Amino acid sequence: MRPTLVVGNWKMNGSRAVNAELLQGILAGLSPDIQASCAVCVPAPYLFQCEQLLAGSSVAWGAQDVATEPCGAFTGEVCVSMLHDFGCRYVIVGHSERRGYHGESNELVARKAKAALDAGLTPIVCIGETLEQREAGETNDVVGGQLHAVLELVGFEDVSRLVLAYEPVWAIGTGKTATPEMAQQVHADMRALVRKCNVDAAETVQILYGGSMKPENARELLAQPDIDGGLIGGAALKADDFLAILRAA
Repeated sequence: MRPTLVVGNWKMNGSRAVNAELLQGILAGLSPDIQASCAVCVPAPYLFQCEQLLAGSSVAWGAQDVATEPCGAFTGEVCVSMLHDFGCRYVIVGHSERRGYHGESNELVARKAKAALDAGLTPIVCIGETLEQREAGETNDVVGGQLHAVLELVGFEDVSRLVLAYEPVWAIGTGKTATPEMAQQVHADMRALVRKCNVDAAETVQILYGGSMKPENARELLAQPDIDGGLIGGAALKADDFLAILRAA
């Protein structure tokens, strides 16, 4: 049985005061009955604060993006060695907002995942289709293309070091709903693609669900056989909601 991982993606939210209250609330609410691992991925300016407040706790932390280059004249970028300096364990790559707003290609996402892996970080590789792609029946092609680009560049032997996250862009803020069964089907298809490359890795690689998981639907989603946790957006900004998802796991 694969361990469960719940990761909060704060996106572009937070302040020093708000972050401190949120993290202290999460730490205070952790209890022995919570068996899932958890982490928060925060805006780069707050990585030092996470290191200060979470060091020695069971909550890991990470970044929301990373550069492909190790250092140099790349104004505004953050490289893997900088993330190491702040004790990061994880980094999100290929989030739908990066793909959509910043035009990140499958190839660029793959390069970011490899840069993270090469530096000893765990990339959380986001994969998912838009509403238009879903309605056109292109889910398998889109998800498969995004995933294959990463697997091919990372190398099949290192697949197990990835964390994958399926985020159905069509179900986020559209009023449409991805049922647990719909989510499970795509997760199973993703695992099948991994299995073609590395049979052993397919049984151990964690695939998180990133389609608006919240306390109300977490238990049913996490009960699906191929859903190994959640990449949490809005619910990660409230300690009680984040803790409720952890307990559901």
